[in-house]
Amino acid sequence: MKKLSFLVLLAVVGSIPSPLFAADATFNPYFLLSDADMTDTESMSLTDVSRFLTRGGLASYTDTDIDGEDKTASELIWNAAQEFELSPKFLLTLLQREQSLVEDPTPSDDQLAWAMGYAVCDDCSKSDPRIQKFKGFASQVHYAAARIRESYLTDLEERGYTETGVGPGIEITIDNTTVVPVNFATSSLYTYTPHLHGNENFVSIWERWFGQEFPTGSLLQDKDTGGIWLIQNNERRPITSRAAFFSRFNVNTVVAVSGTTLASYPIGNAISFPNYSLLRSPGGTVYLLVDDTRRGFTSQEAFRSLGFNPDEIVDVSWDDLNVYTEATPISVETVYPQGALLQDKTTGGVFYVENGEKHPIVSREILANRFADQTIVPVDPENLESYPRAEEVGFADGTLIGVTGSPDIFVVSEGLRRPILDEVTFFTYGWSFDQVVWTNERSVLLHPLGEAVSTDLDQEEDDVEIATTH
Repeated sequence: MKKLSFLVLLAVVGSIPSPLFAADATFNPYFLLSDADMTDTESMSLTDVSRFLTRGGLASYTDTDIDGEDKTASELIWNAAQEFELSPKFLLTLLQREQSLVEDPTPSDDQLAWAMGYAVCDDCSKSDPRIQKFKGFASQVHYAAARIRESYLTDLEERGYTETGVGPGIEITIDNTTVVPVNFATSSLYTYTPHLHGNENFVSIWERWFGQEFPTGSLLQDKDTGGIWLIQNNERRPITSRAAFFSRFNVNTVVAVSGTTLASYPIGNAISFPNYSLLRSPGGTVYLLVDDTRRGFTSQEAFRSLGFNPDEIVDVSWDDLNVYTEATPISVETVYPQGALLQDKTTGGVFYVENGEKHPIVSREILANRFADQTIVPVDPENLESYPRAEEVGFADGTLIGVTGSPDIFVVSEGLRRPILDEVTFFTYGWSFDQVVWTNERSVLLHPLGEAVSTDLDQEEDDVEIATTH
């Protein structure tokens, strides 16, 4: 996994808009795609594009580019995206919308020859000699990308509308429907394909492939800023300090994503204080933070008896505290409110003891995943027997796990193991194989089976060729 430096994230909530279009929303003809999504050249690497094409016949296809060099389909797509500053995802979606090329296992010569539907108008013949220079997969990808960047986007930037009069805020009629595009991307798509159905197909394909929701517990790092966010309940929570990050999370589960991927999530409460911080409210109550909860001390005696240091208390506002759920108060009878790792001197078994209960740790992999930097304290068996046994400790949310020797990989989310259905899905989410924790079957089965993770919906797409003027 590529290592990215951790930068302290200073997120201004008001400066990042909520998503205008979500995967479960109805088709909005005014907004087809964000400008950032259309022009995010770093949304996929060349390797990502190659892996993505394994779902169809383009995986092994090669063609001669306009410079006379033989290139793979993935190279042609990725090179065009870089040269004309467009997203590889955008070009892939156009290829699928126009000729179903990405997912067709045996595309025809005609599909490949007019891959982007470029230069073929509604009333034109494909044999027209004037358009033969645009024939061929490599030419189609190159000239379509060039037209979008050098004509549509340049016109929009310089005068506010494209060659067909389409632009943000300009009322147009598409298939007898009044539409007012809101951005450059939407204006470009209507210029490329002046039909509602074709653009509805584009949005449907985009959402099916790239509108995936990361499982709760995922840690996403912005490729540009280095900021790390926790995905929780379909929100992104900014982690605003190094101490808060390292006290709660495993760095090996972090996935690097583009800023546009992050922008699709509304911003949730920030994670600013390290786990087990001591915070004092304006009313004088001292709280111990445990993940997303706050536990108040019932008395000064309880605070002192558990060995806490008054110098570590931080005075905060109610706004700081109200993002945490009130949990069971801490009294003099509370045992290990911060948790401790105790090891049976006789058997060698390790338990996580918290609030007077012992939780078995059934594998070294779970121990390393959850408690890599914590000290293990050897104790007599009699000591451990004094604590009632509770449920076993599982892997942290966001962890990729698998049984050694088995090809199946799961991601842990909300305590469940969610199967990752195929390699394309695995790489689409930005995961890498060196992030997978291989362990024994018992450790994996601690997590009940959850819903599978996939980039495809269980429905057939109505992918039809749309004759357009480009």
